[in-house]
Amino acid sequence: MRVFAKTDLGKARQMNEDFYYITPNVEDKLQLYILADGMGGYNGGEIASKLATLSAKSYIETNFETTPHDRENILKLIASSIEYANMVVYEKAKENVELANMGTTLEICLIYNNKAFIGHIGDSRIYRIRKEFIRKLTKDHSYVEELVKDGTITKEEAEHHPKKNMLMKAVGCTPYVEPDVMVKGFLKEDVLLMCSDGLTNMVTEQEIYEYVKKEVTDSCDNLIKRANEMGGYDNITVVIIQSN
Repeated sequence: MRVFAKTDLGKARQMNEDFYYITPNVEDKLQLYILADGMGGYNGGEIASKLATLSAKSYIETNFETTPHDRENILKLIASSIEYANMVVYEKAKENVELANMGTTLEICLIYNNKAFIGHIGDSRIYRIRKEFIRKLTKDHSYVEELVKDGTITKEEAEHHPKKNMLMKAVGCTPYVEPDVMVKGFLKEDVLLMCSDGLTNMVTEQEIYEYVKKEVTDSCDNLIKRANEMGGYDNITVVIIQSN
């Protein structure tokens, strides 16, 4: 596997509220990749994203060896890690009035046995690029996504909707949270791309595909550069995992 990752402040924000973790060694048995995009007043977003990422990481690393390595149990492990991260962030927010209402998106990707085990909350995204196709694997937990689902607005209208960033689900905002979990094939030459909405609000899906297909090695830098060229209104984080 080859892994590339980068985070950037963007052009409009004073603080980077995105946070990510990648397994330091691609030879390790446990291949774990996590991305979070925090929100909240004061420095709450920055705290929420880091706390959620490290809590989920710790939970998975502590319990992976004793978890049966079948589909159902690995997905349960990922779901439980997000529920644990939610509890940690929620409790932290209750301790300090300045951190009230902080929360974060959370994307988890555990690569095992040619499969990607995925956990998802919020509107950060995971894409898979396979041959000539890019596919969004996650569904945004946003108000606008609900409008699209109901047929109230089109996908095209959703791209520029004024309430595009209103989340219906996030880690740390409520005592309990129900994450989406799924397993997808991760075959030779497949690319998984995890990103915060600082990328997808600025760069189209087709552009993402074209940058990655052109040169995967430089695609994190090139995608962030493009997002900044288009306005860079938010922090931008990209994690790219390529199967060899």
